[in-house]
Amino acid sequence: MNVQQQLLDKIAAKEARVAIIGLGYVGLPLAVAFGEAGFSTTGVDIDEGKVRDLNAGTSYIEDVPSLHISRLVADGRLWATTDYASLDHCDVVCICVPTPLRKTRAPDISYVVHAAEAIAAHLRPGMLVVLESTTFPGTTREIILPRCSRASGGLTVGKDFFLCFSPERVDPGRTDFTTKNTPKVMGGVTKACLNAGQALYEAVIDRIVPVSSPEAAEMTKLLENTFRAVNIGLANEVLLICDKLGLNAWEVIEAAATKPFGFMKFLPGPGLGGHCIPVDPQYLSWKMRTLGYTARFIELATDVNRAMPAYWVRKVQEALNSVGKAVRGSRVLVIGVAYKRNVSDLREAPALDIMALLTDLGARISYHDSHVPAFTHEDLSLSSVNDLWAAVCDADCVLITADHSGYDWEAIHQRARIVVDTRATVKPFTLS
Repeated sequence: MNVQQQLLDKIAAKEARVAIIGLGYVGLPLAVAFGEAGFSTTGVDIDEGKVRDLNAGTSYIEDVPSLHISRLVADGRLWATTDYASLDHCDVVCICVPTPLRKTRAPDISYVVHAAEAIAAHLRPGMLVVLESTTFPGTTREIILPRCSRASGGLTVGKDFFLCFSPERVDPGRTDFTTKNTPKVMGGVTKACLNAGQALYEAVIDRIVPVSSPEAAEMTKLLENTFRAVNIGLANEVLLICDKLGLNAWEVIEAAATKPFGFMKFLPGPGLGGHCIPVDPQYLSWKMRTLGYTARFIELATDVNRAMPAYWVRKVQEALNSVGKAVRGSRVLVIGVAYKRNVSDLREAPALDIMALLTDLGARISYHDSHVPAFTHEDLSLSSVNDLWAAVCDADCVLITADHSGYDWEAIHQRARIVVDTRATVKPFTLS
């Protein structure tokens, strides 16, 4: 029996041992999904705190209840370690490490490279490797494959080991679409690789969408998030246009959204945040620059979206000026510092840029966020105010940057002296 059939038999019997490298917003939900499907799952992460928490049955991610972790740990279906030697006992390795941008806006795939080299040191016949981290087209074949092939002592991809790319589609804070019921795109280096990857994920996820290659799967992920970034950029530019025309952008967008075909609603806001939308289009833009092509839509949307924090700072300045106050010395209360509604995620959160800009102008900044009790970002280190209503009444200006549920937005608008609302939490219009 060849190694592919042995792997497929192990997967069918739920005897394949799965390792997840990277236990963040992507890796931890995936590890839980595999564990709950009946697979013995090992989480590998360089963060000793995460490893300690998971082995104690404690979750550090809002979307993953600690009860799920503790049950899997107690049943022996999930454990965590910092030791890559654990890969020696695994049949499947999924890479879920971060792929941030460098300050130059070029991709930083150092975490992917490190994971690939660690896997290569423990690669053995019959192993399946799946990259889930979002990256530019060609990463799986050009970065992962050569390292595995060189270090494996002559193992051949598609025959002796199997390699796929299957992009994560995690949307933090979302409850209607989870790891299990979100369709999973899958591209294999060879047909045998695709078959192995598809067999594995079909045991965990409701629907697999096979594509012709890892590059097609990598591009699919970038298209998904570039689509969102470009359309959010359009919505933000509509806001700027309506501001010049004396119109309410949200009213215009809501009215346009009543068209039952040919229109998809995107809303303006304080800027882009999160682990994907501000970053992923830059991977595609960078890749195209290496090929002598300028992705003009992406570049333009990026310029618009990155300018939004400065736009909202100007709106705060204008609002304070309208009552005879300067920004310097004014008390500005920011409500909601997370990058979007009902999460604690601060990655690329535009509120942080807005607060830094206001601080540079001399504003006295405080904040309240029901999901973020405290944070440190560059030179800014703050804790959420204890008494929201006292802070609202005391502030010269209230700036709303994340529209978490649970806040009484109408009451905040009524009690505050000035409100600058980047999310239109209270809409001053009605559509009949």
